[in-house]
Amino acid sequence: MNDKSIAQILVGIDSNTVLSGARQVKTKLITELSHQGLSDEVKVIETGSIGPTNKGVIVGVFPGGELYADLSEEDVKDFIQERFVKGRPYQKKLLSETLSEDFRFLEYDSRKTQYHGRIVLDNCGKINPEDINEYIGVGGYEALGYVLQEKSPEEIIEIIKKSGLRGRGGAGFPTGLKWSFTFGEKKYPKYVICNADEGEPGTFKDRLIMEGDPHKVIEAMTIAGYAVEAELGYIYIRGEYKLSIERLQKAIKQAKEIGLLGRDIFGSGFNFDIKIKIGAGSYVCGEETALLSSMEGYRGEPRMKPPYPAQQGFLQQPTLINNVETLANVPSILINGVEWFRRFGTEDMPGTKVYTVLGHVNRPGLIEVPIGITLREIIYDYAGGISSGIFKMAQIGGTAGDILSEQLLDTSLDYQSLQKLGHNLGSGALLIMNNSVSVADFLGSCMKFFVHESCGKCSVCRIGTNYLYEACSRLKKKNGYYDELENMREVANLLKLTAFCPLGQSVAQPILSALKYFEDELLEGVDLNKKQNPPTREYKEKVVYYS
Repeated sequence: MNDKSIAQILVGIDSNTVLSGARQVKTKLITELSHQGLSDEVKVIETGSIGPTNKGVIVGVFPGGELYADLSEEDVKDFIQERFVKGRPYQKKLLSETLSEDFRFLEYDSRKTQYHGRIVLDNCGKINPEDINEYIGVGGYEALGYVLQEKSPEEIIEIIKKSGLRGRGGAGFPTGLKWSFTFGEKKYPKYVICNADEGEPGTFKDRLIMEGDPHKVIEAMTIAGYAVEAELGYIYIRGEYKLSIERLQKAIKQAKEIGLLGRDIFGSGFNFDIKIKIGAGSYVCGEETALLSSMEGYRGEPRMKPPYPAQQGFLQQPTLINNVETLANVPSILINGVEWFRRFGTEDMPGTKVYTVLGHVNRPGLIEVPIGITLREIIYDYAGGISSGIFKMAQIGGTAGDILSEQLLDTSLDYQSLQKLGHNLGSGALLIMNNSVSVADFLGSCMKFFVHESCGKCSVCRIGTNYLYEACSRLKKKNGYYDELENMREVANLLKLTAFCPLGQSVAQPILSALKYFEDELLEGVDLNKKQNPPTREYKEKVVYYS
């Protein structure tokens, strides 16, 4: 991607586009360019996700910046003729004729200018993720060499603390503080774990980061290992992420071959290796202690805290656990500095946030925006507006996230602003819904997921998720108890306060927020004459019995 004297066709290859035939289209493009005698003038580059999703095979042209969607093998001949022989856009499959926000970063070296504010997705859609030389060519592993040669573990942790980086997996805990806890434990060996489980419906940002820039994750993990004095790291990844696994395995192998993983990295005397642990697809294993149980070969159930993983984690040893997106910020912070990073986002939460935007929008896909941007800006400036009907609600943070109404469209999407309203930012999934969606029906879908994924360890969650699902089903059929909403609120608050782990606690978020903003609609599902068998009492009796 460095030779700007020739035209380049970037084929976005990720789990979605592979199913649409991206690899076949790439082969056909190479073949057709050869037939047309254009192989020396136009190069076909395989890259990660370019941004848009659910639009088939996505192809970008550089320089120029047009995006083409749903490109098939049958389109390739005409596409080459129009774009590279006649020199005009191929209108039939043109997604964006002007340089789109999601693609504009190709015109700039965003590590330095940050034209579009990309940090985590800096290289996604820009380099071949399966070639370590391309990652090195855009500054990859510079941060690792810098810290190993010039910084002590304490200095690195202090930089991360000053940067204000907070966890991007949903909890928002200060990253530097978390690193300092693990560093402070003087029990060895220590471990670094990258949490790539990502089991929430609608959330696939971490998958696209790993598919598009696997070496950044490896570099960040190695830096984290040096900072907390660990010599072994694990990437815990769900088994469905086959392309991510393949690219991570290839990246680890390449890094080892040239001495960027293994023994005596950069001649510093520091040793670090990374292994991959494949999960079986349980949502609860995204919770860090359940993840540890799964890694050790036990049933994926959460553990009591304290002790925290920093004290007793994997194999009862001090362990640092960070989310993929959190780690992916680290190399850029160390290379560019604290002040640079704090230019983005808010004072309380600097930096950017990666979102997957789905639902009733014109341009669903992957975006990276400064923290503190509003929901309205994301929907109308980045996602192209509502695709049909009018905006009704948005769920932020995945299935366990809050449901926001139109009155919160201009609220800043950062932890502090949302917490003042009783909401959380969550992991980075935005599901946008129009006025065709029934609130009761949607809540029922969320609760059905939690019923399926509850590990059953605590009766509060095991029974509570079932009760809320049944309540939503009654509301959908307009057969709810006269005090159904009051009972739902009570059960949701009980889950929030007493469930053993964040899975059970987070079930309350969609319920309570929907009751807050859409109570009138939910009341339409209530039968005022249905007064028998008060469900809350029945639920409480079950909780006591099973406990």
